[in-house]
Amino acid sequence: MTSKRTRLQEDTHFRVIRLLQENPEMSQRDLAAAVGVSVGGILLNYPRAAEGEEAALERVVMLDAARPKASKGSVAFLGAGNYASRMLIPAFRAAGADLDTVISSGGISAVHSGKKFGFREAATEATDALTNTDIDTMVIATRHDAHAKQVLEALRAGKHVFCEKPLCLTLDELAEIEAEKATRPEQHLMIGFNRRFAPHIIQMKGLLNKIDQPKTFIMTINAGDIPADHWAQNPAVGGGRIVGECCHFIDLLRHLAGAPIVAHHAVSLGEHTAIAIREDKAVITLQFADGSVGAVNYLANGHPSVAKERLEVFVAGRVLQLDNFRRLTARGWSKVRPVRLWKQDKGQVACATAFIEAVRSGKPAPVSAAELFEVSRVSIEVAESLR
Repeated sequence: MTSKRTRLQEDTHFRVIRLLQENPEMSQRDLAAAVGVSVGGILLNYPRAAEGEEAALERVVMLDAARPKASKGSVAFLGAGNYASRMLIPAFRAAGADLDTVISSGGISAVHSGKKFGFREAATEATDALTNTDIDTMVIATRHDAHAKQVLEALRAGKHVFCEKPLCLTLDELAEIEAEKATRPEQHLMIGFNRRFAPHIIQMKGLLNKIDQPKTFIMTINAGDIPADHWAQNPAVGGGRIVGECCHFIDLLRHLAGAPIVAHHAVSLGEHTAIAIREDKAVITLQFADGSVGAVNYLANGHPSVAKERLEVFVAGRVLQLDNFRRLTARGWSKVRPVRLWKQDKGQVACATAFIEAVRSGKPAPVSAAELFEVSRVSIEVAESLR
C-alpha cells in the first residue's frame, strides 16, 4: 500500500505540474516557495493532513475537457513512458481512438503526453478511469511486473484491455487472467503483438496460406546487449528478455504457421566467466500441429551494424526472406516482386486500428484470447527452461 508520505510527495510533484501549466513563466525559486521544495528540488516539507484525516489530494489535470466524448472506443492509457509516448499513443491516435485520460505515477509524463496527443485529462492514479463509465478501454503500458494486476483490475472494471507485451510474468498470473477472461467473453483482451499486422507479414501470410504443406521458419533477432542489472533482465520485474521481448517472435511464427504450438525446446550458451546473462543468447525450436517447425535465434551477443530482425520461410521449393521489416524477397513465386519500404513498418498502427475497430463494432477481437494465452504460456515455459 502506498504510504501517506509517498502520496504527499506525489501530490507535491503534481502541484508543480499544475503551477507550470497555469504559470509557464514561473521561476524555479517561486515554484520552490509555493510547494515547499528547495531550489535544487529537495523536498523540505509536505502539506499536513488534518488530525486523523487524509489530505485531500487533487490528482487530475484537465487538458481538453470540452471535447465531445465518443460513444465507443474511449481510451485511458495507463503508463506514459518512452514506448507509450513514441509508439503506442501515436498509433492509437492514428487509429482514431478517443483519447480520454493518460495516467502516470509522477504526473509529468502524463501531462506532457496529454498535451502533445490531445487527451482530455492527465492523472496520477487509475482509480477514476477504472470507474468512469465513459471510458470503455484501458491500454496498459507500464513496467512488466505491473501488467497482470492491472489487466485483472481493468477486466473486473468491465473494460476492454490492450496490454503491451508481456501479458504477465508467471504461469500463476496467466491462469488467473485466463479464468477471469473466461467469465467476460464480451470484453476484448489484446496483447501488443503488432508484427502480425505489419504489411510485409500480411503479404507473407497470404502467400503461405495457399500452400498446404508444413513450413520451416527461421527467425533471427540481433537483440543487442543490455547490462545484467537492467530491470528487463530481472525475472521478477521485467520477466527476462524471452518473456519481455522474444514473445513477439514466438507469436509471429505461431501466426504464420496458423497452427498451435505442440512442443518447444530451448538451449542457451554454456557458462563462461565473460557471460553474465545467458538467457538472452538462446536458440528456441517450436513444433506446430500441422508439422511445421520454427527456430527463433534470440541473440544478444552480435554486432549492432547487423540488422535486428531477419525472417526466412522455406516451403515447397520456395523461400521468403524478410529483412528488418524493410525488404521482402520471394523466390519461387513467379509473379511476386521484391517489396521494399522506405520506412520500417512493424504494424503498430494497424494493430491498434484492428483493436479499436473490434471494440467499436462488437466483432471478435483481432487475435483470439486462446492464441494469446498459448503464446504467453510457451514464452514463460521457454524462459523457465533456460534458467
